[in-house]
Amino acid sequence: MPRTTDGDGTPVPQRLLAAATRLFAEQGYDRTSVQEIVEAAGVTKGALYHYFGSKDDLLHEVYARVLRVQQERLDAFANADAPVEERLRRAAADVVVTTIENLDDAMIFFRSMHHLSPEKNKQVRAERRRYHERFRALIEEGQETGVFSPATSADLVVDYHFGSIHHLSTWYSPEGPLTPTEVAAQLADLLLRALRP
Repeated sequence: MPRTTDGDGTPVPQRLLAAATRLFAEQGYDRTSVQEIVEAAGVTKGALYHYFGSKDDLLHEVYARVLRVQQERLDAFANADAPVEERLRRAAADVVVTTIENLDDAMIFFRSMHHLSPEKNKQVRAERRRYHERFRALIEEGQETGVFSPATSADLVVDYHFGSIHHLSTWYSPEGPLTPTEVAAQLADLLLRALRP
């Protein structure tokens, strides 16, 4: 049975994910071998296959762990007792901040998603669709209550916002002039301005 932690208490699955994320970001998913991942994590192949059935599973988890956090946070914002404009603003800003905080994960995923097995690809699309539908429901709520303009379809508004988020990894730099919070606030403002009646 593989050890669950190393000497400093870091769980083996986290070590494997950290090593895989670094290697996928540096050299690409398709150019990274399982052997390189286990050597970087300081574990055996047996340990990797105990926690992850394949390299494909690691790629899926790189993205899924971020999406799980984002989904939990979106659900909390959507369920809050606040005006719909405020709930949408918080959700729109949060997905930007959490994406920037996990920029390598996002970059790896969008660059390598086509490497996932058909089954994993379908699963990821379903997870993303659930997130987008929850986000879209906030827009529709605002449109139905007259807070937001119905001139642009909620689907197009969602595509507009997430299209800009998916490109963050191509231009955002921590050394740049804007902090994650500032980028998030500006993109959320753009979204809300587009929805004003």
